[in-house]
Amino acid sequence: MKDRLPVMKQSKPRNLSSKKLLFFLFLFFITLLTILFFQSSLSKITEVTIEGQALVAEEQIRKAAAVVPGDHFFSVSGDRIVNQIKALRMIESVEVNKRFPGRIDILVKEYPKVAYQFGDNGQVEALLSDGSVVPVTMQGAKLDMPILSGWSKDDPLKIELCRAMARLDPSLFADVSEIMPWPSQSFPDRIKMYTRSQFEVVTTIEFLPQKMPNMEGFLASLRENDITSGVLTMLLADSHAPFPANEPAAGSKKTTEAQGKTPASPQGGKEEKIPPKE
Repeated sequence: MKDRLPVMKQSKPRNLSSKKLLFFLFLFFITLLTILFFQSSLSKITEVTIEGQALVAEEQIRKAAAVVPGDHFFSVSGDRIVNQIKALRMIESVEVNKRFPGRIDILVKEYPKVAYQFGDNGQVEALLSDGSVVPVTMQGAKLDMPILSGWSKDDPLKIELCRAMARLDPSLFADVSEIMPWPSQSFPDRIKMYTRSQFEVVTTIEFLPQKMPNMEGFLASLRENDITSGVLTMLLADSHAPFPANEPAAGSKKTTEAQGKTPASPQGGKEEKIPPKE
């Protein structure tokens, strides 16, 4: 008797039509859920926060950002918001954080404030480190930085001065109430600074980084010698001289009114050379 071969089981043909049906059903539900998601509140911006601004109005930043609650969260580009806000001249940098669901946080950094000036209508304006001018709208704002007076509106030296001041510690200007242009043939960028301690300081914009850190030490050495006013010249060499006879002491009328200071009377005396600081 011949050995009988085992019978091979034949595999059943797969039901391709049912698999296609399942695939299309899955695709349909995914599409439906996607449509429902993008139509729901979860896909929309619900809150836009702005922080870090002190001089630029919040509404101005919101207008530049061009993002409002109700916009689609995923269609908003953080880079686009950054570029649009940085187009504002007063803004130095911008950081945008998108937090799902629906929140966008905008953190701005303004150029630092370095001085004030009075506008044509008497409005107090803040000067930023890039030379930008921002009106000060806060009532009773304290003028805690020097006032620039006597400068033309578009004077490039004024912008240069603002940039030079921004590179220095603001505390170095704590005693300075006013800065005026005081050009000469030898020093076109020469300036005169009025101090609250009743001194006038003559220097240049170029010399500011070198001279300002030493100014308080020079004034302290004068006070040790009972000299409480006069003109301090800080150019190639440093020297002190009394106010000329019949000349008002430090501070213009506009600045002293704004600062609440009364100019001191001039004092006579012998010119003194200030020894270099060791």
